[in-house]
Amino acid sequence: MSDAKVFPGRFDGRRVTVTGAVQGIGLTVATRIAAEGGEVVLVDRSDLVHEVAEKLRADGGIAHSVTADLETFEGAEDALAFAVREAGGVDVLINVVGGTIWAKPYEEYASDEIEKEIRRSLFPTLWTCRAVAPYLIEQRSGTIVNVSSVATRGVNRIPYAAAKGGVNAITASLALELAPHGVRVVATAPGGTVAPERRVARGPAPRSEREKAWYQQIVDQTVDSSLFKRYGTLDEQTAAITFLASEEASYITGTVLPVAGGDLG
Repeated sequence: MSDAKVFPGRFDGRRVTVTGAVQGIGLTVATRIAAEGGEVVLVDRSDLVHEVAEKLRADGGIAHSVTADLETFEGAEDALAFAVREAGGVDVLINVVGGTIWAKPYEEYASDEIEKEIRRSLFPTLWTCRAVAPYLIEQRSGTIVNVSSVATRGVNRIPYAAAKGGVNAITASLALELAPHGVRVVATAPGGTVAPERRVARGPAPRSEREKAWYQQIVDQTVDSSLFKRYGTLDEQTAAITFLASEEASYITGTVLPVAGGDLG
């Protein structure tokens, strides 16, 4: 764990599935929940997810891991079935999978690139919410935390913005449907976040001077939009997500919480 404050026992007895758990926000969330007593099921497309689970177990946590392609419904169904089988159920689902692949003006996107962005940042949440809903309805309890983005108002990543706008809509609408069953659906909308170098690349790094300039426009807008004029940290993002996932947030549903230094997206 980092220097972030940990609340021992906050997730005692809770079975928490985290997608995108190999790196970044997903890894930090899974690590913190395991440290706070939760039994975590880690889902990722990369085989590195098994290494992460082994590390959490070595640190005294209870962790399971599975690889799945969450851009397909079959992958989402298999991942949630694994969680139910290995952990005995799902009390919390935290959807972190997603992320910008390209950074460029909309007129520069090819049609297949637009579709890939939508598949990366919308469908994993759409499919896992569909896959987990029957389990949560049957047990008449549970929480879904989706990770969206304030980039719904951002330059040079329109397809990603559209996908995250869809995540916001899923959160608001599904909260209405699941509330009668005792299930909460919430989301955070992170701003720019400082993270270690990715172990699995999202997409090609900017190569030409033009591509580098387009990416720099995103960075500049992100910093300018924050009242603190900086990027956030993984711990700051994790604190909001774990709060919403916990019983402390029992009267919060249908809400998207911006975690972006005052940038509301």
